[in-house]
Amino acid sequence: MNKRHGLIGSIGTQPQPAAEHESGLTPNRNVNIENTRHIMILAGEPSGDFHGAALVRSLKQLCPGIRITGLGGKDMAGQGADIFFPIDKLSAMGLVQVIRQLGAIKQAFSLVKRRLKTDPPDAVVLIDYPGFNLKTAKFIKQHYDIPVCYYIAPKVWAWNAKRLDTIAKVIDHVALIFPFEIPIYKAKKILATYVGNPLVDEYPQSLPVLSKKNKKCLSDDLVIGLLPGSRSAEIDKLLPVMLDSASIIAKRYPHLRFLISSGIKQHEERIKHIVSLHPNCDLCRIVTGRPKPIFDRANLLIAASGTVTLEAALTLVPTVIIYKMSDVAYRLAQLLVKTKYIGLANLIVGRQVMPELIQDNANAGAISKTVFSMLPELENHKQQLYQVRRRLGLPGAPKRTAAIILNLIHKNEALKTCLTNSGKSD
Repeated sequence: MNKRHGLIGSIGTQPQPAAEHESGLTPNRNVNIENTRHIMILAGEPSGDFHGAALVRSLKQLCPGIRITGLGGKDMAGQGADIFFPIDKLSAMGLVQVIRQLGAIKQAFSLVKRRLKTDPPDAVVLIDYPGFNLKTAKFIKQHYDIPVCYYIAPKVWAWNAKRLDTIAKVIDHVALIFPFEIPIYKAKKILATYVGNPLVDEYPQSLPVLSKKNKKCLSDDLVIGLLPGSRSAEIDKLLPVMLDSASIIAKRYPHLRFLISSGIKQHEERIKHIVSLHPNCDLCRIVTGRPKPIFDRANLLIAASGTVTLEAALTLVPTVIIYKMSDVAYRLAQLLVKTKYIGLANLIVGRQVMPELIQDNANAGAISKTVFSMLPELENHKQQLYQVRRRLGLPGAPKRTAAIILNLIHKNEALKTCLTNSGKSD
């Protein structure tokens, strides 16, 4: 498959998402993409479902009668997508359910193959979930002439860079969400566009002017958010050390309170149990659901490495990033992971705007010491986080991605028409 460079954005210190009117991003006004078009979206995890829902909404705005099917959850279904396989079957937790999860993945793949044959889409969109989605893309390229777009691509900048070779062969266009991905894809001559980051749309509020004048008194209503992660293994490893840190911090700040994030309802009982075993449990309150209420109230966060730390950066909440894993997993990660930082905000800015405490350094003493050093300088830390939003650019990532997908359909149909008219098509 011949590829060319796409509209991949400027490679500077602050690349911006390509404007919607530029070539390759907006459906041609002279081309009638019928309302009967069908797009299949494959999102295998809750975060993919969340971002998939915004994409479905944008596709329907650009093409009101479009039909969307796929793998997803309640968020995508809520925007009108026909979900033929729910992601809760793919999100099993705990070692006991691993075999069941593998069976569900196999079942989902078989159903996708069947759907491709019985209800072929005009385009397929892959969202994250690379093990499953790249396998699906390979199958599509082997058996069908259907354009494939990857939105929220595999983290090849962190590990498993060999996936770039697969992406070059089986993906027609990649919608990039991090500016530092641009040179990686350009070097491989993969058709890709930096569309911006979808989280900018989720946190669109104008940023306040920061100064020492609005510095909050630390003895008044101090709130620290504890975000132990979205997986049970993360909660088991990180929440206890977070609570130990909280005990040390609370001795210096007696009016302090802690808000603990439980991203999904299923984790709430596990978190309650861990908190109940801790002597300072009366200082803690659990908040279930998306972490925005915690961002709104917290002076500072102690958070597991992950997308939530980028959300914190976009809301200007200073954050200490921590992470622990088994010794074997950590040694393996040291061999595989090639990035200087693990925090997305740090990767985007290119320097440490959120302190990182990893493995043995993620202990109560080190965490509390870091918090103590940050609390008197919160406004300075907020100023540094402002750079993250500037680097990510303007809102509109789902809309730009929707336009790319509709253009892929148009180009594919134009090519088929050309081949038919030239007598080269079956």
